[in-house]
Amino acid sequence: MAKTLQGKVVLITGASSGFGEDAARLFAKEGCKVVLAARRLEKLQQLAADIQSEGGEAIAIPVDVNQRAEVDVMVQTALDLYERIDILFNNAGYGAMDWFEELDPERHIETLVAVNLTGTMLVTRAVIPDMLDRGSGHIINMASVAGLIATPMITTYSASKHGVRAFTDALRREVAPLGVKVSGIYPGPAATEFGTHLKKNRTREAINKFIDVRMTSEYVARRVVNLAKHPRRRLVIPWWFSIITTFDTLFPVLVDWILYFFSKKNHKLE
Repeated sequence: MAKTLQGKVVLITGASSGFGEDAARLFAKEGCKVVLAARRLEKLQQLAADIQSEGGEAIAIPVDVNQRAEVDVMVQTALDLYERIDILFNNAGYGAMDWFEELDPERHIETLVAVNLTGTMLVTRAVIPDMLDRGSGHIINMASVAGLIATPMITTYSASKHGVRAFTDALRREVAPLGVKVSGIYPGPAATEFGTHLKKNRTREAINKFIDVRMTSEYVARRVVNLAKHPRRRLVIPWWFSIITTFDTLFPVLVDWILYFFSKKNHKLE
């Protein structure tokens, strides 16, 4: 029998677009009370209004997950209103795709790692005391297959998502005996607003042709909701990416050899 999410309080960061927005709509349809968090308040308010017009319950709270004071206010606001947070979906983040020496040091190294990794930790740190006090709760961290296999052109993004993976695994082992579940979800490429913000160049176009199977944002969001119903330590989607990441674990020298020729051929295309 499927676990019901009716009445659960769900906090979603990065809820203004992509996986976060679609997950918010689906959680609301499951009967959840949804707390929408992101920097773009106007988009959050529109999303909250849409959910409410369909009979759901949602509130919008602006937050920069890289600002600890804002994170603390966001979480306390949710707790003051609903008295608990049952599910935390750490979804805020962004990416960068280019050769490492071309990345902007501030936006694509410092800020990217701060948002993707440190932001995930700060939000979790603010939420988890309530879950530990109640002896229940579920934290779902949005990672990426880039957190399982490191490839050229996504150096800092991959580093941040490897960090999210390590944080997720360490936290799960820390709080599992106390009744709190922690899951990591590792999607491959998907069609979202996220991808439209990546720098366009010849190499990226070649990669997009090679990876021609694109998941929709709604599909990933459905898997997030299903993960909330049926918690597990790790979910890799689509399933066949598990084969690729396992191959990298078992035969790293061979993967190095394959990617050596990719980089040698494409590094100076731009």
